[in-house]
Amino acid sequence: MLTVFDVDGLPVRERTSAWAEAASNALVPQRFRFPAPQEFHARMTGMPLGVAELLHMTYGPLVTERTPKDIRRQDPEYYQLGCTILGEQGIEQARNQALLGAGEMVLYDSSVPFTARSGLSPGTSGSYVLQFPKRSMRLSPQRVRSLVAVPLQARTGVGRLLFQLLAGIEEQFESCSPRDLVQLGQTAIDLTAVLLGRHADRAPVLPPESRQHVLFLRMVAFIDRNLADPGLSPCAVASAHGVSLRYLHRVFQIEGTTPTRFIREQRLARCRRDLANPALGNVPVHAIGARWGFPRASDFDRAFRAAAGVPPGRYRALATHHAAAPRSPEPYARTTRWPASARPDDE
Repeated sequence: MLTVFDVDGLPVRERTSAWAEAASNALVPQRFRFPAPQEFHARMTGMPLGVAELLHMTYGPLVTERTPKDIRRQDPEYYQLGCTILGEQGIEQARNQALLGAGEMVLYDSSVPFTARSGLSPGTSGSYVLQFPKRSMRLSPQRVRSLVAVPLQARTGVGRLLFQLLAGIEEQFESCSPRDLVQLGQTAIDLTAVLLGRHADRAPVLPPESRQHVLFLRMVAFIDRNLADPGLSPCAVASAHGVSLRYLHRVFQIEGTTPTRFIREQRLARCRRDLANPALGNVPVHAIGARWGFPRASDFDRAFRAAAGVPPGRYRALATHHAAAPRSPEPYARTTRWPASARPDDE
């Protein structure tokens, strides 16, 4: 029997608690945080398929956590296959992390703590979740273990067939007999095994340190694109990549830095470049700081002085003098002696 739960029929103050209870009962015990509880909307449709169950869920921004305490409280020993339909969603489990867009799938394990986030992009998020007992999966736990929280392609091949099957089950659910639904559930589990087997049989999955470095490079690119935004912060970077703040710090620690230090260093590098650019000589010093994420002139002056050894105005003057000084034909002659920390960048 198809069941539907929609929080829009409830008073606003009751929606988040009702969703937390309904989702925990339908899936596994878990905890929720709601960034915008007064604006929260969600809907869930449940479709039993013998030993499996298919859920179609749409929801506003939320953070879901399954902790060791939740696992001790109840563990049905399920695998859950999530397929993103709308928006972007992230999940972190077993030292793996995945950022999913529409048309991507991910497997997670009810016996291992996880953190999942939705609302990484504006608007409503939506997904299918196929959950089933681990014992019904014909792949060994050893082969499956390395694939939790790893993005699985659902746009082509077996992944596309599986997605179409899940969508077709929802569309034709009420036209199918109970026996049909049991067989369709097993077919979905079997296709999931084929999809996972394809991934497991490819080149070895990247070790955690390699995955973390790839994530670091993605975060660096994100920071580079958003340096001018004063709101750029470690929390913003973590949220954009679907990971916890603690995991973000771990990734940057492996690279020998911290998110805050890295963002500050990149902003100051852009400021040094612009201060040394003669074409920007008429732009006020404080405007260059504001351009690269230092909206307060005093904060910019303090940060720049600490990094370069001189205030930004003095740095500009030294850079201008260095650029205008006549070049000596003697290869080792030097007209200006720079403090090591105050030399303009060669960019």
